[in-house]
Amino acid sequence: MAGSRWIALGALICGLSVGMGAFAAHFLDQVFARKYDGGTRTVAGQTVPLASKFLNDFKTGAEYQMFHGLALIATGLVMQRRPSRAACIAAWSFTTGTLLFSGSLYVLTLTGVTKWGAVTPFGGVAFLIGWITLAIAATKPLAEPTQA
Repeated sequence: MAGSRWIALGALICGLSVGMGAFAAHFLDQVFARKYDGGTRTVAGQTVPLASKFLNDFKTGAEYQMFHGLALIATGLVMQRRPSRAACIAAWSFTTGTLLFSGSLYVLTLTGVTKWGAVTPFGGVAFLIGWITLAIAATKPLAEPTQA
């Protein structure tokens, strides 16, 4: 896929992240308060209301979605000047990571099915692969400019 398509996809992912963050801020707090009323979870040795934990988890998904949408835009820009297999791997890794990491957090918090938490680390690994391969792609020689 051409760099410009990755840039467009990154922009869409970022826009959706804004929507997800707004959804969390203006709607989910009330939904989670009703859905998880009275439930608690121990986090870092402290007992916290489940509604608060899940709201924070949802917001973490939106935050990572934004970061990696921006990373996808950067990858598309690198790809335009330094096309390489590494850049392509980075783009697919950021996309896959967003789907697995942020997606699993969204599903986990909205359904309460905590087994989705087992998917989240795979998204994190995809993010790491993306960052490593983006660094490799950034060191490739510049492509020759095309004549119009």
